[in-house]
Amino acid sequence: MSDPSTVNVLFVADIVGRPGRDITARLLPALLRKYDVDFCIANGENAADGKGITPREFFELRQMGIDVITGGNHTWDKKEGHKLLGEQSQILRPLNYPPDNAGMGAGVYELRRGEKVGVINLQGRTFMYPIDCPFRLGKQEAERMRPQTPIIIVDFHAEATAEKQAMFWHLDGLVSAVIGTHTHVQTADERILPNGTAAITDVGMTGPADSVIGLNRRVALKRFLLGTPQRYEIAEENLRLNAILIALDVSSGRATKLQRINLP
Repeated sequence: MSDPSTVNVLFVADIVGRPGRDITARLLPALLRKYDVDFCIANGENAADGKGITPREFFELRQMGIDVITGGNHTWDKKEGHKLLGEQSQILRPLNYPPDNAGMGAGVYELRRGEKVGVINLQGRTFMYPIDCPFRLGKQEAERMRPQTPIIIVDFHAEATAEKQAMFWHLDGLVSAVIGTHTHVQTADERILPNGTAAITDVGMTGPADSVIGLNRRVALKRFLLGTPQRYEIAEENLRLNAILIALDVSSGRATKLQRINLP
């Protein structure tokens, strides 16, 4: 049983296709038990065939013990996923997309033992779509959530390292953690900032490590060597689960420990 003064949050890195779902199903239950995880988040924007998510993958991931599934620019790639966004509160899409899009960009969720956890999903703009400002909307949403809970986790789905690290400092002390996603390469810069916010530039990828960010190496090389589009094909070799475990003080929401995970 976990310490009542601490909430343990596990964030599972971008789950890529069937290989990513397979290794999550194999390893996640033991991780949840081993670390007394109170709340589990995973980025699922690539859960369906490497791009997008449908109800099938959503419910499969939920049954594994994942409480909330976050997204990114590929959230919209499967038509079936659009309706899902409007029907299920346990799936989020980036908050800073135009508000007429289906779904929510943030939510507050109650743990079995009573505490509440806020989750905010944001998307960067550097080398990505020119959507609304994640810095402005992220801070506004965090301030709106604070009266409900001091425990707030941000999935910042962005390309540029500089943009992600700027978000760390922008939200330090206002949220519990800023977790970078999207690039599928786990970084080794996890730390707790001066005002108690845990941060990592990119939590990595859950899926085939012997690939080019999930893509079959042969296909990826053709793209670079020939400069022409190639049919997307997920790799299947050397499956790994990437994640980060964060211990948070219940009363303040400040991070007290964090541990990067990279398991075969």
